[in-house]
Amino acid sequence: MKFIIPVLFCTFLFFNETLAQNAVSYTAAQAHSHNDYEQNIPFLRAYYQQFGSVEADIFLHNDSIFVAHEVSHIKPANTLKELYLKPIAARVQENKGSIYPNKNAGLQLLIDLKTSANETLPALIRELQPYESLLAPKGTVKIVLSGNIPDATEFSNYPSYLFFDGRPEVAYTKSQLERIGLISQSFTKYTDWNGKGILTKNDRTALEKVIRHVHDQGRKMRFWATPDHVNAWKMLMNLGVDYLNTDKVEELGPYLRNRKDAEFTSEKVHALYKPTYRNNDKLSKVKNIILLIGDGMGLTQIYAGMTANHGILNLAQFLNLGFSKTGSADSYITDSAAGGTAMATGKKARNRAIGVDTNNVALANLPDLTASFGIKSGIISAGSITDATPAAFYAHQPERSMEAEIAHDFLKSRAEILIGGGSEHFEKTKVADTLRNRGVQVSYNWQDLEKMKMPFVLLDNSRTVSMLKGRGNFLTESFKKASESLQSNKNGFFIMAEGAQIDYGGHANKVPYVVTEMLDFDQLIGEAMRFADSNGETLVIVTADHETGGLTLLDGDLQKGYVDGSFSTNDHTSVMVPVFAYGPHSLDFRGIYENTEIFSRILNIFKKYNQK
Repeated sequence: MKFIIPVLFCTFLFFNETLAQNAVSYTAAQAHSHNDYEQNIPFLRAYYQQFGSVEADIFLHNDSIFVAHEVSHIKPANTLKELYLKPIAARVQENKGSIYPNKNAGLQLLIDLKTSANETLPALIRELQPYESLLAPKGTVKIVLSGNIPDATEFSNYPSYLFFDGRPEVAYTKSQLERIGLISQSFTKYTDWNGKGILTKNDRTALEKVIRHVHDQGRKMRFWATPDHVNAWKMLMNLGVDYLNTDKVEELGPYLRNRKDAEFTSEKVHALYKPTYRNNDKLSKVKNIILLIGDGMGLTQIYAGMTANHGILNLAQFLNLGFSKTGSADSYITDSAAGGTAMATGKKARNRAIGVDTNNVALANLPDLTASFGIKSGIISAGSITDATPAAFYAHQPERSMEAEIAHDFLKSRAEILIGGGSEHFEKTKVADTLRNRGVQVSYNWQDLEKMKMPFVLLDNSRTVSMLKGRGNFLTESFKKASESLQSNKNGFFIMAEGAQIDYGGHANKVPYVVTEMLDFDQLIGEAMRFADSNGETLVIVTADHETGGLTLLDGDLQKGYVDGSFSTNDHTSVMVPVFAYGPHSLDFRGIYENTEIFSRILNIFKKYNQK
């Protein structure tokens, strides 16, 4: 296993360095609706996706200008005026002089002349004349003529609102270039790349050369006949192509509009803990077990974090890996309640059920079971402590939304430490008052953490916001406090700490959210490794309850810390999730197994060294 992973990483490094070196910012303004008139609703489908360019092929037929791909396709209703000019004029009037509500955005209408310029242009000029005030250079709509256009020497003979589609191999004079609105060429002139894999070095060089040549002239570049899917769009973006040619209007539009949520570049690299691997791979005594759950963390989330951290993670230093199958009792795809319950109790539960079996009978959990060995427990979450995953380690309810009842269940838990958010549920149920009466310290103020003594509950909602909103080192500081407090217990401890918001980022389909949460979770992992090496009797297990978002990495740069991802869903997926183990008995967690096995293996290890 440890020899395979570096090979995969090196392969991806070659791929992403090739792709990412020219990455620039794109919006839907860089989208071109190729043969737009063949959409079932011409113009408007591209318009509502905020495209910056649309294309219409025109024919002069019986003194009228029709939009069609072939003469045989001409229909009486499909005139340039009806399909484009009138709808465009209506939008400009609606937006008080702008084509889009955003006054900085314009529209390029690429008109491809299919009949001769001598015949077609006079008729086209007559057609455009009533709309002249809308047209560039004075207005917001830029007309660019392509196809059977006149020779460049004749450009000056036509109205200033007519621009022309040039070719990169043509040498234009300065005055001619002023009338060139765009430069286009067939993609197949330079490469036969089908959009899969990467461009060959020679093809890429040829494409970069022509794009650079066009940009040196101060003009924008478009290729037609390009592959038309997400990997190809990304490659073209990395090349610096100014307009992305597509027939898939309602796929490219959202893809470009959501670029800010798809990309992330890390401004800094967090240093790694240097492991000593003390008692790693040994079947020696385990006194303490630390279970770290990255909620929603699949392999892609891990590699996204590794890419953002310039190719390194604490997690990547683990040597023993396995995989957990995450399905629940009633579904191929688990939710966090059933996933947490499986790891906390060793039993499959229905989705949405917390700490109960399929008959809603309460199940014993790890903090309660290990307490019989004299082991003390702590539960930590970077989200609400009454949410599904942490709740599974102390509560027993048929429905995860019953957060008041979940909070009340903590009164029966044998856990000594609880740190997270969700104070409102402890307050309104009077659980906090009952705990105080029992001698448990309860605080809703993060600043009280250092001075608190076991048993204690610290719930501060202001410190369980996302990393992007300033949560800071909540997880690592909570872990340090819990481990320092629990380590004096002669029989050892169990800690479950959850990186809750990796999942939140997946549900939101926001790569920056996912990556920043993953990086924070990895720093917690480093602290857990440090603690394990300090005594040689601590086992650290890192896993997830499920993967969230169906995240795919489309591009990245390990040297720049750049990540570009795409989500297939805003919910959980069924893929297996990794299990990493560090310290004594870490070998026990190799293989592929049900998520309930994590509970069983933890409990068996504790039993082995705590027989009376």
